[in-house]
Amino acid sequence: MMALFSSLLSAAQTDVEQYPQFPACAGANDAVLRSCFYDQLYAELYQAYQQPKSMETSTQATLRFEVNKEGQFIPVLVDARTTDIKTALNTALDQLPVIEPATYYGSPTFMQFIVSFQVPMVEGGSFMQLAESEEITSNSTSNNEIELAFAKANDDYSTIASQDYNSQELRSNAIIPFSYQRYHRYEAAMNRVGSNAHTAVKPYTFDYVGEYFDLEKERSNLLKDASSWFGRKLWNEHFFEVAGKDYWFVIDPGVDLQLGKDTGENVNTFNNTRLVAVNGGIGKQLTFGATIQESQGRFAEYFNREITQRAPDGGNPGVVPGRGIAEDGGENIYDYPVATGYINYKPSKYFNLQLGHGQHFIGDGYRSLVLSDNSQPFPYVKVNAKFWKLDYTVLYTSLRDVRSEVTADDSFRTKYMAHHYLSWNATKRLSLGFFESVLWQDDNGRGFDFNYLNPVIFYQTIELETGSRGGNALLGITAKYKMRDNVTAYGQLVLDEFSSSSVISGDGSYQNKSAYQLGVKYQNALGVPNLMLQAEYNRVRPYTYSHNTVVLNYGNTNQALAHPWGASFYEAILIARYTKDRWYGIAKGITGKRGFDILTNGDTAYYGGNIYRTEDNRIADNGNTIAQGNTAPFFYGELEAGYLINPASNLKIYGQFIYRNISPEFDNAVVQEATTTWFNFGIRTDLMNWGFDR
Repeated sequence: MMALFSSLLSAAQTDVEQYPQFPACAGANDAVLRSCFYDQLYAELYQAYQQPKSMETSTQATLRFEVNKEGQFIPVLVDARTTDIKTALNTALDQLPVIEPATYYGSPTFMQFIVSFQVPMVEGGSFMQLAESEEITSNSTSNNEIELAFAKANDDYSTIASQDYNSQELRSNAIIPFSYQRYHRYEAAMNRVGSNAHTAVKPYTFDYVGEYFDLEKERSNLLKDASSWFGRKLWNEHFFEVAGKDYWFVIDPGVDLQLGKDTGENVNTFNNTRLVAVNGGIGKQLTFGATIQESQGRFAEYFNREITQRAPDGGNPGVVPGRGIAEDGGENIYDYPVATGYINYKPSKYFNLQLGHGQHFIGDGYRSLVLSDNSQPFPYVKVNAKFWKLDYTVLYTSLRDVRSEVTADDSFRTKYMAHHYLSWNATKRLSLGFFESVLWQDDNGRGFDFNYLNPVIFYQTIELETGSRGGNALLGITAKYKMRDNVTAYGQLVLDEFSSSSVISGDGSYQNKSAYQLGVKYQNALGVPNLMLQAEYNRVRPYTYSHNTVVLNYGNTNQALAHPWGASFYEAILIARYTKDRWYGIAKGITGKRGFDILTNGDTAYYGGNIYRTEDNRIADNGNTIAQGNTAPFFYGELEAGYLINPASNLKIYGQFIYRNISPEFDNAVVQEATTTWFNFGIRTDLMNWGFDR
């Protein structure tokens, strides 16, 4: 009985509906007719298609067409990267032969198809994945009229398109992961004289950068000629790509695998990160992204010491700078997870609303004295408005103080920060930025203080209203001047506290807590495309970013929110970055002086460098100087060269050499004289900056 039912069903399907037939498919049974049709269609298209001479790289094309009742191929939509390819495909469709049309209950009818494939086409190739939209019209409907009360026949599942990914990410409001090596090319275009771009607030979004830099052309120029699935995924594409009319998303597995050696301390180093990155968009207003990383690592000895010095309460051995709290992996190995994510909503061309967990950077320099990505990721709400010559950003965050002194009931102390940054392009060359930040802790059941929710109020007045020890406000200004299209000068000034009378008298008051930065970038330097030279000077006075109530310092999870050195230092930085196709090179040199606490021979006074101490224990009211106390000359040199394997996922292979020397006057538990020579080789998906120049 079952065999009889199956044979009747098969016959019914065959009799009711038949695919169009090429001559080579004549007589084929229903089981193979469909695949025969597509195989012959590809072969005929291959013979008729003439590759445009202007095409240099492989790309994807999509055809939507109809085979009508007369067996003719009628184009409906041809989608390809260039007009030349579209024209060539239309011409090829016109040259296809007339074939036997589709039938429905034996009567000729029309049928629509959608096919996607790589061009240039290859002999013996096939379509990537097929989506069909079949519209069957019968001359006689009396045999198939089925009355189901008020029901509509809707076979919409088969019409859902999922293979229409055509680099929608590059035109979307998705975030571009902040990597210095990636961003320096964008800024070369965004900093041209006359541009109204605002470059200080990072990370950028693809659509914003796309106004000044041709992301699609850059990606196209980097494509390799790869026709196999494995080749495309390795060299050119995201691992998983899905897109339709109003949606897209991509998924990439990733790694950060490093092997190295600290020759000075004879330490074998490594890092083993496995990650997954997801990005997508729904409609034109909503984008999202997330990364999940699981890592283990052992680093050069000076970096391992810094990890353990930042250990949180509760038994975990340390905090990996820029990453997060680490668990004990045994044998001086740190196990540290990192998770980031965001949802971005753009209700209009002027406004962005973003909810996420991640890092931020404000400034045009290598360092930021305002807000940097030195700290581990934190939860935030970000509101941004761009109009006229203004770019206004409001950032609300939740931070943690993980010291044992403030931990209660095994829970870290919560504090909050609200930050305003207004960028104004005053002229076609000069840009000015004004910022204020305030931090407050969750004391007296205060929680998130709605006094700070107003995005346009002056925070200093609120700090006075809630008590001087109830909050910590910072003010400052940033500036950028475009000297030429390829030369940009920039600077920052931060005021934590300020006494004009002390500045005039030069008495070195501890209350003059301030910092400044001066720098210049030379893009396409010396006439060499994609060579960037940068010089920068940073100077931070003692006690800056600290507070008499330590929880209210400018820090998060035992890490500074601004410069990684904290306070009481000066440094000079020289950087060269070069990119040629997929190859890149970096050279970096840093020299300066840092001021640490002495912490020997009974001297436990606070000299102003460690922002996680209270200024109530300061060494003196007046006579304070930069790098005072345990003065430590510092030098850091770094060379890195690598090759970009996949521009879609930003996977690269590289080699790195680091030389570091620090010579404090006194060795103590915090700092010791050391010379480090560190070699590294690895492969990494470059999604976050990670500096070892500490």
